[in-house]
Amino acid sequence: MRHVMRRFKQRSEARIDQNGGGQADPRGQQAKKQPLTNNLDHNVRMLQECYSQCADAVFRRFKIGGTLSAVLLYLDGFVDKEQIGEFVLAPLMQSSLSISDGIPSLIEAMLPVTEVKLLTTLAECDEHILQGKPVLLIEGERQAVSLGVTKLEKRNIEEPQAESIVRGPREGFTETLSVNLTLIRRKIRSSKLKMHALHLGDYTNTEVILSYIEGIADPKLVEEVKSRINRIKIDSVLETSYIEELIEDQPYSPFPQSLATERPDVAAAYLLEGRIVLIVAGTPFVLIVPITLFALLQSPGDYYDRYLYSTPIRWLRYVFLGISMLLPSLYVAILSYHQEMLPAALYFSIASSREGIPFPAIVEALIMEIAFEALREAGVRLPKQVGSAVSIVGALVIGQAAVAAGIVSSPMVMVVALTGIASFMVPYYAIGFSFRLLRFPIMLLAGMLGLLGVIMGIIAIAIHLCSLRSFGVPYMAPLAPVVSKDMKDVLVRAPWWRMLTRPRIAGRMNEYREAANLKPSRKKPE
Repeated sequence: MRHVMRRFKQRSEARIDQNGGGQADPRGQQAKKQPLTNNLDHNVRMLQECYSQCADAVFRRFKIGGTLSAVLLYLDGFVDKEQIGEFVLAPLMQSSLSISDGIPSLIEAMLPVTEVKLLTTLAECDEHILQGKPVLLIEGERQAVSLGVTKLEKRNIEEPQAESIVRGPREGFTETLSVNLTLIRRKIRSSKLKMHALHLGDYTNTEVILSYIEGIADPKLVEEVKSRINRIKIDSVLETSYIEELIEDQPYSPFPQSLATERPDVAAAYLLEGRIVLIVAGTPFVLIVPITLFALLQSPGDYYDRYLYSTPIRWLRYVFLGISMLLPSLYVAILSYHQEMLPAALYFSIASSREGIPFPAIVEALIMEIAFEALREAGVRLPKQVGSAVSIVGALVIGQAAVAAGIVSSPMVMVVALTGIASFMVPYYAIGFSFRLLRFPIMLLAGMLGLLGVIMGIIAIAIHLCSLRSFGVPYMAPLAPVVSKDMKDVLVRAPWWRMLTRPRIAGRMNEYREAANLKPSRKKPE
């Protein structure tokens, strides 16, 4: 793991140097770092230069108690104007405070605002204004006052569309950071849940929350995640994918090395296993690290249904994952090179259906697979009302038209349809797309070398998966390397009274999570 961390650090430092580590500051931080003066006009003039040609910047001049000049600066649309008028302007304009009273007395005596903070530099004023907090500047004072009267429009909490389950919570993250933090706090009501704030993006100044549970998460892992994030030098962060690509161990791998979810219960469950959750303002998706392949193949519903139901569903998911990646390749390989593996009746049936088809099996498979993927992406991009209808009806119509035109055969349409249905069994989009992408090179190998090519492709993928790491954690754990205690949640979903320990890849600092005597007793009640 130490070797992996060293390689990542070298690559990250080189990437930062290449991207211009010494570039000019686009936000003018050097000018903003100067302290505020006791000259109100000078302070206002400096802030007006920062917000020149900003139509939403409001400079509200008034007098405190009718004598002391002051300016309230805020961005229109970020603040609650009713609270400003009722709890800020009205008390101050009607007050009788003098210059000698100073800002501390003004805050304590006159402002019924819950969140108040003193600022001493132009940079601090700029930061708070951009967060939606009005800043009060007063004549003769070297300090400004930040007022917490922010009011932002936000989306209601809704059920996640991409991670629907039969039984379990129906709430999902939103684009509002405070709401997302509250959703996690409602799941884990402990002061051990830590929320470390970071900021990324020279222009966006996006707030990123690094969340973990103290005493469960490995402190070395926490520091490594902080270090990787702090090394990021970029002008904007608009979604978690920006961070995901900049902190992963192997950026050229087709497999995701972190889990993106919009379910608070999933984030809370992984926090309780000792993992780290990255919450980014402005997106409903949070990142979970480190992660393994088997965690990406597990659905949240596996833990809400009884283990007797969840285990066979998990087996079915693994089988259909193999079908989604290998079925077209096996069809091409057997039909092109290994016809003797098919029963005679089946082979004659397929041969008769392919009579008159001008393309070989590999070209036929590529045509149908590319058409199916195009229809699937079109269905995702179209409005919900017509997206599903276009994808389903389009696939039926195009498939039937292609068969009628003699371009593809009926068995190939069935293979592609079954492959597409099998791919929907994967619970997370990112890992499903990885296997969909790998389907095409395996098909090409099958078309060139038959089953030998398919086997070579499988071996290459297995080698890559065994060498892959997520923050130093083996991607194939607990299968490679074998961790016997963690096998209870891989091929099967053991009952909760057998889930005695946390996964060792992340929860070794606090191994036990439940008592050893929770197994239901068979004794009859007296």
